[in-house]
Amino acid sequence: MIMMSKKLRGTGVAVVTPFKNDLSVDINAIEKLVNFLIDNGVNYIVVQGTTGETSTLTYDEKIISRKAFVKANNGRVPLVLGIGSNNTSEIVHDLKNSDYSDFCAILSVTPYYNKPSQEGLYNHYSLISKSTNLPIILYNVPSRTGVNLLPETTINLANNHKNIIGIKEASGDLNQIKKLIDNRPGNFLIISGDDDTAPQTALLGGDGVISVTAGCVPKKFVRIMKAAMSNNEKLCLNEFNQIKGLISLLFQEGNPSGIKSALSAIGLCDNNLRLPLTKVSLELELKIKSLIFDINKK
Repeated sequence: MIMMSKKLRGTGVAVVTPFKNDLSVDINAIEKLVNFLIDNGVNYIVVQGTTGETSTLTYDEKIISRKAFVKANNGRVPLVLGIGSNNTSEIVHDLKNSDYSDFCAILSVTPYYNKPSQEGLYNHYSLISKSTNLPIILYNVPSRTGVNLLPETTINLANNHKNIIGIKEASGDLNQIKKLIDNRPGNFLIISGDDDTAPQTALLGGDGVISVTAGCVPKKFVRIMKAAMSNNEKLCLNEFNQIKGLISLLFQEGNPSGIKSALSAIGLCDNNLRLPLTKVSLELELKIKSLIFDINKK
């Protein structure tokens, strides 16, 4: 588990699931995306998270998509798989009956909509931990799920379950993040899940980011995170200031609508989403296109 923790430091990318115009999974675009990310230095790739529109994929499509990412990657960087649900028994059954050996870890979001207590969250992740030998990264994103996994609960889970190796913390609350960093057990990863606060998280002693924005400007984001994790605050913030405007645009009309617009602009996949998500407005699309070309020239 210690070795895996070292492999999952730096810049991870929450990758989209590209669709053709008929909204089927675009295998060729998956290969292009993976090559683009690896060629530009990302440390690992996260498949079938929120950004991957996983909730709209059928069971068969999830398998097809996973196999395509594994094949395109060809063992070059670690792959993390998103497996989350607000039904604990569903995840347990899935982990016990599926082969996820091509993935180095799973990323599991807090149960959404149900709004469980901290005790419920602890028991949820404890059962998941007992159901797999795979390393587990917790995922806390209160703005989407309606529940906040508190630092005390996270630390208890980390101390009591050897295969719970880190948390993707997307609360955006730097006080909460610092509390996690100050009280975590050794080698437990604190990974930013919020692009806006990723540099600050790393400068506080965090271990990197699982980023949406890095999906379209990977080289730039890798430089930012390397600087932050080397405690070079001046270089980190100087580089980060160059993409803050893009981050704002990418999330202005929702994720992954913004990132798919950006990826389409640089020719990596078609700008297709499945309902209930829709494309960004034409006005926003033009702003994203203009800014991303400017950033990629630098």
